[in-house]
Amino acid sequence: MTRILVVDDDPMIRAAICTWLEDRDFDVVVADGAATGLSALEQAAFDVMIVDIFMPHMNGFESVRLFHQRAPVVPLIAISGYVFAENRSPAPDFLSMALELGASRCLRKPFTPTALLTVIHSCLSENRAHLENVARYS
Repeated sequence: MTRILVVDDDPMIRAAICTWLEDRDFDVVVADGAATGLSALEQAAFDVMIVDIFMPHMNGFESVRLFHQRAPVVPLIAISGYVFAENRSPAPDFLSMALELGASRCLRKPFTPTALLTVIHSCLSENRAHLENVARYS
């Protein structure tokens, strides 16, 4: 069974993602912030991580950097609903910045269950192919 770690400070987002994924037979572990998410990462292995970019007690992209650093071979899907409050043109592209810090994919909140599942399956397929190549050439 595929195990997914979901880290988000919003209880509604966590509950929705957990429900969507458990209904599709994923094993889901939820964490309400970086500290509990990192603790869960130390206690178990995961196939995919879904991590909110902006959470309390974190300095911007620190969450993406930390989770990628702790589990660099686990695909990380960065999610964010952050909207820049100022009327800048163009607004910073936080999701692209997350890719540069190690995220495999990004999703802007709100997203649909279908979009989430598509991204998860893409990450799992790519990771499986990568691990097969590593094993083949080792």
